[in-house]
Amino acid sequence: MPKQQEIKKVLVIGSGAIVIGQAAEFDYSGTQACTALREEGIEVILINNNPATIMTDETTADRVYFEPLTVESVKEILEKEKPDGLLATVGGQTGLNLAMALTDQGILEKYGVKLLGTDIHSIKKAEDRDAFRSLMKELNEPVPDSEIIYSQKEALAFADYCGYPIIVRPAYTLGGFGGGIAKDEKTYLSLVKQGLSASPIHQCLVEKSIAGFKEIEYEVMRDASGTCITICNMENLDPVGVHTGDSIVTAPSQTLHDKEYHMLRTSSIKIIEALGIVGGCNIQFALHPSSGEYFLIEVNPRVSRSSALASKATGYPIARLAAKLAVGYHLHELKNPVTGTTFASFEPALDYVTVKIPRWPFDQFSDANRQLGTQMKATGEVMAIERSIEAAFQKAIRSLDQKIDGLFLPALSELDTQALETLVKEPDDRRLFAIFELLKRGVSTTTLHSWTKISLYYLSVLSRLVKAQLAYEDLAWLEVTKEKMLEAKKLGFTDKQLASFWNVPDSFVKEQRLKWNITPSYRMVDTCAAEFEAKTNYFYSTWSGTSDDRKSKKPKVAVIGSGPIRIGQGIEFDYCCVHSVLALQKMGYEAVLINNNPETVSTDYEVADALYFEPLCAEDIMNVLEFEGINAVIVQFGGQTSINVAKELEDAGYHLLGSSSDILDEMEDRDRFYTFLKKAGLPVIPGFTANQPAEVWQAADDLSYPILLRPSYVIGGSGMMKLNSDEELEAYLASAQIEYPVLVDKFIQGKEAEVDVLSDGKNAWVAAVYEHIEGTGVHSGDSIAVTPPLSLSASMLDQVCDTAVHIAKKLDFKGLFNIQFVCQDSGLYVIEINPRASRTVPISSKSTNVPLVQHATSLMLGQSLNDLGISQSFNGQRGFTVKAPVFSHIKLPGLSPELTPVMTSTGEVMASDRDPEIAMKKALSGASQQLADLWNGGSIFITNHFETSLVKSWQEKGFLVFTPETLAFDQWMDRDDKKAVISLEADPSVITTASIHRLHVWTRKETAEAFFNTLPKKGVFV
Repeated sequence: MPKQQEIKKVLVIGSGAIVIGQAAEFDYSGTQACTALREEGIEVILINNNPATIMTDETTADRVYFEPLTVESVKEILEKEKPDGLLATVGGQTGLNLAMALTDQGILEKYGVKLLGTDIHSIKKAEDRDAFRSLMKELNEPVPDSEIIYSQKEALAFADYCGYPIIVRPAYTLGGFGGGIAKDEKTYLSLVKQGLSASPIHQCLVEKSIAGFKEIEYEVMRDASGTCITICNMENLDPVGVHTGDSIVTAPSQTLHDKEYHMLRTSSIKIIEALGIVGGCNIQFALHPSSGEYFLIEVNPRVSRSSALASKATGYPIARLAAKLAVGYHLHELKNPVTGTTFASFEPALDYVTVKIPRWPFDQFSDANRQLGTQMKATGEVMAIERSIEAAFQKAIRSLDQKIDGLFLPALSELDTQALETLVKEPDDRRLFAIFELLKRGVSTTTLHSWTKISLYYLSVLSRLVKAQLAYEDLAWLEVTKEKMLEAKKLGFTDKQLASFWNVPDSFVKEQRLKWNITPSYRMVDTCAAEFEAKTNYFYSTWSGTSDDRKSKKPKVAVIGSGPIRIGQGIEFDYCCVHSVLALQKMGYEAVLINNNPETVSTDYEVADALYFEPLCAEDIMNVLEFEGINAVIVQFGGQTSINVAKELEDAGYHLLGSSSDILDEMEDRDRFYTFLKKAGLPVIPGFTANQPAEVWQAADDLSYPILLRPSYVIGGSGMMKLNSDEELEAYLASAQIEYPVLVDKFIQGKEAEVDVLSDGKNAWVAAVYEHIEGTGVHSGDSIAVTPPLSLSASMLDQVCDTAVHIAKKLDFKGLFNIQFVCQDSGLYVIEINPRASRTVPISSKSTNVPLVQHATSLMLGQSLNDLGISQSFNGQRGFTVKAPVFSHIKLPGLSPELTPVMTSTGEVMASDRDPEIAMKKALSGASQQLADLWNGGSIFITNHFETSLVKSWQEKGFLVFTPETLAFDQWMDRDDKKAVISLEADPSVITTASIHRLHVWTRKETAEAFFNTLPKKGVFV
């Protein structure tokens, strides 16, 4: 035990809701840290208001506080719990900023709480741009020409000295937020204004652009005695100028010479030593592609997005060991849990390559600015492992779970070469596929290098893939040899792709491949390149070499994961997959998990009995199932991703636990779904299925406006649209890419409610009923929700529960599903039935203290509700729980903050209390700093000047209220006291401008009223 073992109780700060730039990686690192501390007998207290995570389970910490991540909340917890230490370095930028505020205000000193791991002075030296630059100069470490500025005047003085382009980097912000690259004065001044506003200390670093240099990252660990190791280095395919969170990344680096590698490694160790970091640290370099000159970009003195990637790429559990170092252990005292024999002071070694590709939300948000720069825009990422980099690239592309079949995007094939050139020079999320298309057209790698500054090595890898595909397309089926087949598989081409090249059924390729004994091998990720014996069951597929041993004796079940985090399918499904694994293990099964998201807890190799890092395509999944000898598969917990492969798995003979693919299709296909409702004797929203524009027009005429266009098989309401007139319909049909068939529904106005239901196939149990604060027309993921309901009558609540049980009895379904309703005075309509776990499941589980996913897994395997001790039809709750959505509009310029049927929130927070108003206040203030600031008063702008009662109500609460009649919006935007905008008609120019400047925007009266009702009495602000 370390000498510092006087630490008996620790408060851990989580990172809060998922936002762009701070996502599931902190659930993984936070969970690892809590587990590591509890292994040492330390009592763990956690503050985190994100309900969708494993981290906020009672099994992870001794006590969990779902409180806003504010100084006031932490202070109250410190006073109550009296911990010995505070761990803030696993809570992302949120945790660091809170730790600094608690230190600066003397709160940690007052309560005698020790900041564990890296001390506050080291954090400030790394985070404060001025302090960091000064330290680098002391160390003789090169940084680009730069200046610390606090005003536009200072910024212009620097521009006069160094010229353009200039990079703007705000201090203490997340994911490059508020920054960017300016090529001219107008853009520069706009970025400086935005950056100063974004920085908590109103400070920016402005530096001479070194865009075009290679971007290299080192993940480093150091203990308090000064022992320091590098976990791995990572190389961005995109050069400096694209945020590393938006860049394709390979680990280990692929183009560094040995001298360059050791030069940057030495620099990393010198920097982490000078900073006095204890634990994990990420260091980013810019390296000149030919001269070897390098510059320091920044240091993250905490575990980060890259830490999660490095952990999964190497198998080395960075956050877990960092937590041990924080309480006093040294690296040489800790065993590497992967090998069980080597020590944590040994640097990992890799005998494979990993490729990370970001997952962007632009398939959901076609109107958002998708251009990439220094401000991160990706919502998640995927990782692929292979022996060859070509195959790793192909795996990663398949893992994105987008409508991408191979290397070429049909939409890009329609662009001329000039447009593609512009696309690779001014990159957006399509850059990789634009490069593939240009290579296909004969543009040389040398030319592409001159346009993009991407290394010739990476361009040659992409060129080999394009040349191989074109060559295979020229082959006839009868010309395919065993050698050609093996070559294609080693390059990462799937049976499905090859079948399309050779114009034969997929089954032909697989049958011939098996005749030639060409099958994938499964290799272990062991941190030591097989130099030492390892214990882990962490595997990846390759078409080279033989498989490592995988010993097992128990019956097995496979759990299919949910892939990358994106809007509409977030970390809640990873939560569900982990709990399903735990249930299987309790029941005596081996749980085999298949997933490809490096950020998540499910891809921690210690969670499942075997982890396979693979694309979630039917072919890749079936290869794993064949290798493992598994027949039983669970698809209910992987969101739409796992549902989409259900039919192919069932057609191949695999048993889907809980339901058949036909039931899943019946609930997803809108025509079949409405037929089911009619057979069940339930009222159906009037609607028609349209297969072409003329049928949409006819349906609109028959139904009368407003109407709702609703596609099947989508997540997050993608493609849904409420239309109010012929003009809106005409504009929509002219501009949108509609995939037919589409359902045209009569839009029903009313109160929305939803339920989570457990079913054993005969009986059902309603776990929780949610009332949405916003009425119909707002996606459930973007709505504030309360459980139990506040305003539903007892008779309506009974009707909701009775209908849910009635539906469950009509379905041949076992497990967990979700139903969404529209409640009207005249009756109840079912909007949709999700035959799988939903985003509310973690909230239902935590608000009721019932492990719903574990129960659902037991039901799938044959247990009944009676066996689980569940008999009543509806579970009551002692208090009220409020879920509030969290948005990242400011990270995606052009994205409107208007609430619509298409989901736009990236995460959510939860708060509970016996008093629903207190729960609402906690949830809303925890969801948005802007809303929390509104409690201090200020001015608001109401665009609907005719809303006189609205104006009067806010004035009575002590706010200054302006309308277009009293002050022009542009003039109001110049006020220092501006706080929020209410625009019930959703004025596009007003709400987008307000959102970009970090002001809260309400476009629904119910949402504004929910906050209004939490405000104190009249006069408190004046």
